[in-house]
Amino acid sequence: MTDSAEYLNHLLQQQKQAFLTTQYPSLQQRRMWLKQLKTLLIEHQQYIIDAISADFGHRSADETRLVELLPSVMGIQHTLKHLKKWMKPSRRQVSILFQPAQAYVMYQPLGVVGIIVPWNYPLFLAVGPLCQALAAGNRVMLKMSEFTPHFSALFQKIIAQVFPEDLVSVVTGDHNVAQQFSALPFDHLLFTGATSIGRQVMRSASEHLTPVTLELGGKSPSVIGKDAPLAESVRRIVFGKTINSGQTCVAPDYVFVPQDLLQQFVDCYIKTIRQFYPELSNNPDYTQIINQRQEQRLKLYLDDAQAKGARVICIYPEDETHFGHYLVCDVNDDMLLMQNEIFGSILPILTYQNIDEVMTYINQQHRPLALYYFGYDQQEQQHFLQHTHSGGICLNETLVHVAQDDLPFGGIGASGLGHYHGHEGFLTFSHAKSVFVRPKFSLMKLIYPPYGTWLQKLIFCLFLR
Repeated sequence: MTDSAEYLNHLLQQQKQAFLTTQYPSLQQRRMWLKQLKTLLIEHQQYIIDAISADFGHRSADETRLVELLPSVMGIQHTLKHLKKWMKPSRRQVSILFQPAQAYVMYQPLGVVGIIVPWNYPLFLAVGPLCQALAAGNRVMLKMSEFTPHFSALFQKIIAQVFPEDLVSVVTGDHNVAQQFSALPFDHLLFTGATSIGRQVMRSASEHLTPVTLELGGKSPSVIGKDAPLAESVRRIVFGKTINSGQTCVAPDYVFVPQDLLQQFVDCYIKTIRQFYPELSNNPDYTQIINQRQEQRLKLYLDDAQAKGARVICIYPEDETHFGHYLVCDVNDDMLLMQNEIFGSILPILTYQNIDEVMTYINQQHRPLALYYFGYDQQEQQHFLQHTHSGGICLNETLVHVAQDDLPFGGIGASGLGHYHGHEGFLTFSHAKSVFVRPKFSLMKLIYPPYGTWLQKLIFCLFLR
């Protein structure tokens, strides 16, 4: 029954009815919810680590702490610290023409928020939007990924220990359940996943005019400027590419390198990754590709690239437990790995002679979720900031902008719609209600009909200029 359309509708109606009984939860109530969520994560962190590792075949325990637990807890802390200020009505100006009066915006909960969670960061990408939806005073339903069955079952169990079903409910099931979930008449729906699925989610949500936030992906480029310190730049790219074995929506998808530095880049990349991971087999620090389906997709990309003339550099070969790690040179846009988000341990390398070539190429592609520029030429940095479009950008770093609690996170164009995290997350899950307050005394009667009085003519002369 838990995977039926009837049950999903039952949950939604239950939450909608509960929302009607408490349409504007107090600051104290919301803080209590967030503190309960934080305690839940801390008390169950080892179970969370073990469940996610079981789903991946092996996921580094420290990676789960670093990229799932730590940003989740820090995000809750940040929200607790600022929630009172966020909830405070925002005073707005009233034109002299309409005085005396007051105007302000109050941030009202939307109602019931649906969250569709992907498999690559099943905790962080569930808790992040859940935290902000609760902070905004909403009820929440989460659909977990069928590709993380161990964690999904655990999360469903521990959430139910603390939160009543009419406040937070966790749904499991396959893609059919996900389709039914996305078609529910939520007050807001957030989806994180592939662009192709995002289109389907948006289409389903449109039947009920459900507002959507789409956190998608795309091909996030890295660019090494000619003045960039190569060794340090490579170290930061390797970190961004190997976290979660590249299964990250903002992982460096391909890299632009000055043509005369190609071999130095390759040598430095190989040296660095071997320092990070002397071997892959039996290495507790290195995460596996989540399943055979994803491995087969990555193999297809490599085979296709080789057949079309690419030079594949195998740093670590595939073994019984790991897909391996590869650099690919001499690539072109006819290759599958340059047409699709890679989402794995393959890094294509492109070369350039003039930085304008790079910007032209990036601007001709779909707008990426992230862009990474390495170099300390401030004029060139500003050129990238002002003449490229991406969901976010890091100068001389990768990935970590996502973990900044006071920065919004979201894509643009094919990489997403809307944003969340921090204050922007609170606003995404709130309705900004305009409020106009008139006291007993009012001058509005001076402009009531019949028209054509001397005072009305004076007002037009004063304001229509």
